[in-house]
Amino acid sequence: MTQKICVLRIEGTNCEYETYLSFIRLGAAAEIVHLKQLIGAVQLQDQRHLQDYGALVIPGGFSSGDYIRAGAILAARIKGALGAEITEFIAAEKPILGICNGFQVLVEMGLLPGFGMPEGGEEAVQQAALTTNDSGRFECRPTLIKHENGGSCVFTRGIERGGILKIPCAHAEGKFFIDEHRRADYLQRLEEHDQIVFRYVDPAGDYAGYPWNPNGSLANIAGICNPAGTILGLMPHPERAFYAFMDAEWPRAAQVRTPAMVTGGGTQAYGDGQKIFASILKYLRSRG
Repeated sequence: MTQKICVLRIEGTNCEYETYLSFIRLGAAAEIVHLKQLIGAVQLQDQRHLQDYGALVIPGGFSSGDYIRAGAILAARIKGALGAEITEFIAAEKPILGICNGFQVLVEMGLLPGFGMPEGGEEAVQQAALTTNDSGRFECRPTLIKHENGGSCVFTRGIERGGILKIPCAHAEGKFFIDEHRRADYLQRLEEHDQIVFRYVDPAGDYAGYPWNPNGSLANIAGICNPAGTILGLMPHPERAFYAFMDAEWPRAAQVRTPAMVTGGGTQAYGDGQKIFASILKYLRSRG
């Protein structure tokens, strides 16, 4: 499988370059690709084909201004113009990562949680939502998230189960929500299928309410994957924690004063977000 990564953008995305650089700095081939390039709405020499890539990343931002609701317009545009290609991409077990706005897009498309994905060209149905934060305002600060996946998620196999990552959030609509009539059933299925990847926690590693859970997310969920583990949606921004120096407390906090910093590699010491990008590449390389 090719290691080339497609970092998708349209009007309103604003984290594509940091996401692109996260892959480049790990030695991967990555490209920032506008949606119009994938749907043939540009000149021939600028067109791209989704199947030429080994992974797809939908980065953060405010795609199409988040009019209607966060991620809804981009989700509709992808489903309408690239639905068959996305289905083929998923069937080939190529990874798809949605960060913040990208997570919202994947949920709007029905790809997450992804219970009982349709076959034969049927359209995926939305099963959950990422809705307005309980605080009623934009939340932008570091968050602590605990890795809870048992190994099914290809994006986090390099992260110890129970490990706590410090990764910033920046969203106004990040509350993971399931309709009350389906809630108990869907939460049970998420648990049984090992689909809960990250949960918000406090410094002691315990589930807690606001401000540790920045949005009031159901069951403190910060990130989930599909049953196959090849699609991950995550509200916090790992590209904003790729290097340790990107931490808001660097270098004051003792926990980020790594040996690399002491020996002169300070600005090159990795932050917690790097682990997610490294895991994606490890998965791609394992497939050849």
